[in-house]
Amino acid sequence: MRLNSISLTVLFLSGVFARLQTRVDGSAGDATAPTPDEDGKYWIHGEGISAAFIPYGASISNLLIKDKRGIKRDIVAGFDNATYYGVDKQHPHLGGVPGRYANRIKNSSFEIDDIVYNVLANENPTAEHPDGIDTLHGGPDGWDWRNFTVVSHSDSSITFSIVDPDAAQGFPGEVISYITYTLGDMTWDLKMVAIPTTKKTPIMLSSHTYWNLDGFANNETNTALNHTFYLPYSGQRVGVDNILIPTGDIIANHPGSVNDFWSSPKQIGAGFADPEIHNNCGFNCSGYDTCWLVNREQNGPYDWRAEGGFVARLQSAWSGIQLDVYTDQEAFQMYSCNGQNGSLTLKTTQGLFDNPKFPRTIPKYGCVVLEVEDWIDAINQPQWQRSKKQIFEPGGDPYVLQASYKFSINTTAT
Repeated sequence: MRLNSISLTVLFLSGVFARLQTRVDGSAGDATAPTPDEDGKYWIHGEGISAAFIPYGASISNLLIKDKRGIKRDIVAGFDNATYYGVDKQHPHLGGVPGRYANRIKNSSFEIDDIVYNVLANENPTAEHPDGIDTLHGGPDGWDWRNFTVVSHSDSSITFSIVDPDAAQGFPGEVISYITYTLGDMTWDLKMVAIPTTKKTPIMLSSHTYWNLDGFANNETNTALNHTFYLPYSGQRVGVDNILIPTGDIIANHPGSVNDFWSSPKQIGAGFADPEIHNNCGFNCSGYDTCWLVNREQNGPYDWRAEGGFVARLQSAWSGIQLDVYTDQEAFQMYSCNGQNGSLTLKTTQGLFDNPKFPRTIPKYGCVVLEVEDWIDAINQPQWQRSKKQIFEPGGDPYVLQASYKFSINTTAT
């Protein structure tokens, strides 16, 4: 059995969390179980920032930060009460951790060591395949539809765990995962660790948070198309077909094109007058549901945490809030909420209560999802040579995703 320093650390943490869980369950020890507020939310706090999380999907439910006017804004979508996440089955992976494999899997199948595995489909249904022809975010009962366990909770940090059994949704082997969120000085750090215990299996996680840096309170627009977006290392993207399944092609984002966010920052809505935006997010879809590659290696060895080394920046001139995303991952997905239709209600901590122009719901393009992850559906593209990044086995290195979201006030966005 091969164990490196990361594996040993994870095994140690596994033991620590197991002991914590024993205490939480009340079967041993004197520790008091973590307690949510009256809405079922677990709050943590940092300098200038507070956030609430829930066990359902290990989801972020609220993130509070002051805008340039000193007004506190809740800049992520969610529900007022934790119980509603399990009631509203139409919610679109709201703030959770999609798993065990984020994004799409072509034909709901993949091959490991000459064995073909078929997982449950849940997207693009047809008459012949009423459940769908591909798998999105782990299947119909993916991780962000399940309750995690709170194993540790302090004033500034919370850790969730989940045990995904062998054959769940059709995936091989058991996987144990720990999701840790920590708030610091205007920062939200996350670390996701997943450990296969019995069989080789694909693992790719992400955070599926729905952002609106105006707190849905902009009295000039109720969309996020005014947000400025910048991907300094992303001159290429994954080519997809008309249902967003990767074709195996890597496509150049030519300067000035709709998918060019690397040559200079621009508003998300800047390209909507360009005919290229039509079908850009699938058949008859105008917008973005796009996986850009993160090409940092050209500059030599790098520290993903280094100041100024963000892989994505989102800004709003209206609120002045800026979000810089740092991560160890090598792809970045942005979804411009093309599927929102005004049925998702704002929380009481968001929006305007006295503006008849905008209903208290999230419209089409009313938010932006930012996903740090690896190259999507690489398990079905062996020529990309990503297997060591996405296929994991017992005794080998664990799956690890790290990211840091750094907030500031910057009114220079255009």
